[in-house]
Amino acid sequence: MKISWHGHSCFEVHDGLVVVMDPHDGKSIGIKPPVVRADICLISHDHFDHNCSRIVYGEPTVVREAGERVVKDLKIIGIPTFHDDEGGAKRGRNIVFRFEMDGMTFAHLGDLGQELTDAEIGSLGRIDVLFIPVGGVFTIDAAAARRLVDRIRPKVAIPMHFHYGGLSITISAVEPFLEGVPEESVLRVGNEIEFARDELPPQTEFWVFSP
Repeated sequence: MKISWHGHSCFEVHDGLVVVMDPHDGKSIGIKPPVVRADICLISHDHFDHNCSRIVYGEPTVVREAGERVVKDLKIIGIPTFHDDEGGAKRGRNIVFRFEMDGMTFAHLGDLGQELTDAEIGSLGRIDVLFIPVGGVFTIDAAAARRLVDRIRPKVAIPMHFHYGGLSITISAVEPFLEGVPEESVLRVGNEIEFARDELPPQTEFWVFSP
């Protein structure tokens, strides 16, 4: 199993089948565009920094709706949420995607702007790897993200949608999200990591990707 980060909220999960989540075009947000080929592309919402499926090679099946479906033998659950804490009045809707590969469950929260309800967390079920926005302004902030990690209790929490390098979107850096996390619980992994299911930590570990 391999996870690669392509900047901002765009991640690739690869285990034979390749799933890419929330691709961007790079130039619109001041960073390098992803160079990626995929079988499935998940789009959490239709904003320019998350919906650029046209740059993904391989003619992937694009999923951008909530609900349950099976695509190329992969079960995908899309849970409808909001991009803000006012029921979507400011920024519209967002989809949280859950899928399972190689016996591991993944959840990508997209541009989540609300605190999830108990029912929404119940719909997620057990999550091994959680991709969570932490930069605030357009999504939940660092404090809300930490509360959500505590409630979901994934084996791995991967922060995304934070400011770094030349990113032109004005959001916070990742450090506030990591404040108070024991050093031994933070793994800085570069822009990709390979791992097996039996290598996942027993308690939540924070994997921080970098360009």
